Amino acid sequence: MSPLAATRLHSLQVGLGWQGETAGGLNRLFAALAERLPDAGVTVTGLVAADHAPGIIARDAGAVTARIDAFAAPSASSTARMLAARRAVRRAVAAQPPDVLVSHFAPYGAALLPFAERIPLVVHFHGPWAEESRTEGRGSVSTWWRARLERRVYRRATRCIVLSEAFGELLHRQYGVSRSRIVVIPGGVDVAASTALPSRADARVRLGWDAEAPTVLAVRRLVKRTGIDRLIAAADAVRTAVPGVRILIAGDGPERAAYEAQIASAGLGDTVRLLGFVSEETLRLAYRAATVTVVPTIALEGFGLIVPESLAAGTPVLVTPVGGLPETVRALDASLVLRDSSSEAIAEGLIAVLSGRQAMPDSARCTAFAREHYDWPQVTAHMADLFRGIVAARSVGAA
Repeated sequence: MSPLAATRLHSLQVGLGWQGETAGGLNRLFAALAERLPDAGVTVTGLVAADHAPGIIARDAGAVTARIDAFAAPSASSTARMLAARRAVRRAVAAQPPDVLVSHFAPYGAALLPFAERIPLVVHFHGPWAEESRTEGRGSVSTWWRARLERRVYRRATRCIVLSEAFGELLHRQYGVSRSRIVVIPGGVDVAASTALPSRADARVRLGWDAEAPTVLAVRRLVKRTGIDRLIAAADAVRTAVPGVRILIAGDGPERAAYEAQIASAGLGDTVRLLGFVSEETLRLAYRAATVTVVPTIALEGFGLIVPESLAAGTPVLVTPVGGLPETVRALDASLVLRDSSSEAIAEGLIAVLSGRQAMPDSARCTAFAREHYDWPQVTAHMADLFRGIVAARSVGAA
């Protein structure tokens, strides 16, 4: 039995979806935490909207330490999913009363509120859901309802976890959460798995990439706020200055058809390629194989999990000065932050790097930075300490 077993806490965590079915940083972070928190002494019962959740994902000495179950299909109506989340939470609390409740997505996290009076509630703030919906074209009634639900969940939380100082300030300013209840814990990365990757040349061979082409990688959900249209718009200037460049975009989403049309209309088919969904194993190879990674976000980026993932693989990352992105790289090299999020600034930055005019931190320095700041063991230890602290404080208060 693990030495942590005697002091384990049990957490009931409600997420959005399962990473094997639905792309997105929130789902990847949820899955990674569920798998790794038991190593820090926190067992996990997880609930998500999914067609096929994985069930048991971790054991220790035969005991289940992490299990993820589905409460509804993602295709069900929002009302049906909300009601199903409430039923699933009630069953989970009755089956194994948790020491701490954890929400990763405010609408489903609302199902935890009936129990928050007697069990501490920790809420992960991944971004302003209502505002993101507005940028994607949702109507005013829908966004008002979403904002109201978000505010209710965040204000009931014992603590709110944010991925960056920038999003902590947004949570305080926009939702009225006191700064004393906001804790910054960045996203994590498996540095050991990334350092075990093959060389850049071998990674390109495995992926079937051109061995010599300067290669830019963007790993993004294909939605408007992630700025993929601006990266595509920058591509013509980049290929003019850097002949043979390849710009590869991993990820999927509702804007894919629009981006395919943009690529075709600009005659960029030989330069820009949409890779679609990429598995975790292939993604690690892609990070290692790329010359540079770019994050062209234009709005609402709390952290950018792809930044530490790329750095762990030894590949530097250019980011726009949006949200928490500058915080992820500034201590490594301030020149990794582009001057703004315009297509011109993206082109300017990529050309400077690919032409050799701007020096980048080398592979060893990138990996060392990721290990020092974003390695999973220290991230999960910080989170487990937070859980233990609020559970202990609640116990003292109850006594």
